[in-house]
Amino acid sequence: MKIEGRTFVISGGASGLGRACVEDICAKGGYVAILDMNEELAQDVVNEIGGGKAKFFEANVLETESIASAVKGALAWSEQTGKEIGGVVAAAGVSTPAKIIDRDGNPFSLDDFDFVMNVNVRGTIDLVRQCLPHIAKTKPVGEDGERGVIIMVASSAAFDGQPGQGKSILRYCAQFADISEVAYSASKGAIASLTLPMTRDLARYGIRVVTVAPSLFDSRMTAMMSDKVRASLTKVMEFPLRPGKPHEFAQLVTQGIENIMLNGVVLRLDGGMRMPSKM
Repeated sequence: MKIEGRTFVISGGASGLGRACVEDICAKGGYVAILDMNEELAQDVVNEIGGGKAKFFEANVLETESIASAVKGALAWSEQTGKEIGGVVAAAGVSTPAKIIDRDGNPFSLDDFDFVMNVNVRGTIDLVRQCLPHIAKTKPVGEDGERGVIIMVASSAAFDGQPGQGKSILRYCAQFADISEVAYSASKGAIASLTLPMTRDLARYGIRVVTVAPSLFDSRMTAMMSDKVRASLTKVMEFPLRPGKPHEFAQLVTQGIENIMLNGVVLRLDGGMRMPSKM
């Protein structure tokens, strides 16, 4: 799909990997509806991009009505600009590190588990499902009749997540790393697993589904890592020996939008990094 002249809805677009996607898509002539809870950060992005190519809509992905209101606003903005909705990038995510039982033999909080699953899985699906009826009604483009694309974000944690230890590392990495625990790994594994069935559901409408599974990526949090933590992580890297950069994540997302043959696939973006059971 051609990015230029299309509007893309991006959750978690005010910071981190989501923000990088906003910047890249707008640089390629696209428009972005930023769905986030942090108005201050989102407005910084909107002002930085300029040209009326990005607009903020407050949304809490835990609340269906909040998503509905944001999607309604994004659709109205799309009609105003004349730039049809071309897809969704569901980049909002959280992590709450914990082993399933702690050192005293107590089980972890089910409330924390529900929180992670509800944000990372339910929030993703809720946003996607509310946007799909509108994307499915857009005019098909190109010889293949494509209407849109759904980009979801999993994690290397879906494949080799760590135990819920090393909280000093986890609190820096959150959604940007494959260092994780049961709840986070389960949530990202769910996103990876639902990619193909969603692809099959949407094929008849000319809508593709692509999931990106990043490992450790630079962020404000990873910049605060101690030398010891950074050295531990570098030992399990292959090449390059560094965290990924947000623009490298965004590059793959834009490729997922533009390359029509990318469909029903989960793409690891990790430089060959595989996390061991223990650090």
